[in-house]
Amino acid sequence: MSRAFPFSAIVGQDAMKQALLLAAVDPAIGGVLVLGDRGTGKSTAVRALAAILPAIRVVAGCPYGCEPGAAAAACPACSAATGKPAALERTVPVVDLPLGATEDRVVGALDLERALTAGEKAFEPGLLARANRGFLYVDEVNLLEDHLVDLLIDVAASGQNVVEREGLSIRHPARFVLVGSGNPEEGELRPQLLDRFGLSLDVRTPTDLAQRIEVIKRRDAFERDPDSFLAAWRAADEAIRDAILKARKRLQKLEVPDTVLEAAATLCTKLGTDGLRGELTLMRAARAKAALDGARSVRTPHLLAIAPMVLRHRLRRDPLDETASGVRVERAIGELFGVESVAA
Repeated sequence: MSRAFPFSAIVGQDAMKQALLLAAVDPAIGGVLVLGDRGTGKSTAVRALAAILPAIRVVAGCPYGCEPGAAAAACPACSAATGKPAALERTVPVVDLPLGATEDRVVGALDLERALTAGEKAFEPGLLARANRGFLYVDEVNLLEDHLVDLLIDVAASGQNVVEREGLSIRHPARFVLVGSGNPEEGELRPQLLDRFGLSLDVRTPTDLAQRIEVIKRRDAFERDPDSFLAAWRAADEAIRDAILKARKRLQKLEVPDTVLEAAATLCTKLGTDGLRGELTLMRAARAKAALDGARSVRTPHLLAIAPMVLRHRLRRDPLDETASGVRVERAIGELFGVESVAA
């Protein structure tokens, strides 16, 4: 079994790591969309984060990884079980959704082997079932076929996968953090899917010579002796895990004051974003940012720090303004709040 590169050992890419940490603290923020150059550590960061997250408790034998005692979100198998089910711990799942995946593989289908050998009509879970309570990673998400995009939009909105086919009627939980990556030069995402990502950011190949050399050195050290490399970074990764756990506990106690909500609504109005999903995501991300920072309350600087990654993909295109969307957000922040620049 391959081991994940330490999250704390990833060089640079601070905005991407920040976005993933925010989504780990509060999955309700939505997924993370990372656009930019290939080979910049996108999939490495996702797997590295999942590897250090606290193990999750699941019902033993449940194909969907249901949480013990969570009756409201139980799958058909757990709902039909009698008595107290056995529980075990497992690592947070990270599931890849290939571009060429069939619909049956993604949502699940009739188990043909059992149907032919035993004459039983049984459901064989798909990738969405495996990703429940974890991460679903889609590389080149902008090239995903339309019928799979429609599936992801429905499941991301409801948190459930519904399969009605071949005489089967199955509904099971499918709550995951959707992480997509891609090169915008190869095609654009459909607006409906783009809107489902809570956070969006660009990543670029580092241009600093010293940083590029450090990336090569760390990767080479990991491949030569993974045990020693993992041991050297274990303490730093454990510190990140502890910070996530503390932030999750702190999150429940943090209230977002009206002044911060007013700042969110003012900024979205200034930028002309559609709907209210922008404000809601700003609120959740600012609260997660404050929780990670160990703050006792959510303040406007928390909101402004994460605003570009929340709003940059929600802006309408202005044919008279060719400025990058992230720059437009920062410009609006400067005009409204007198802040020259912000950083996620």
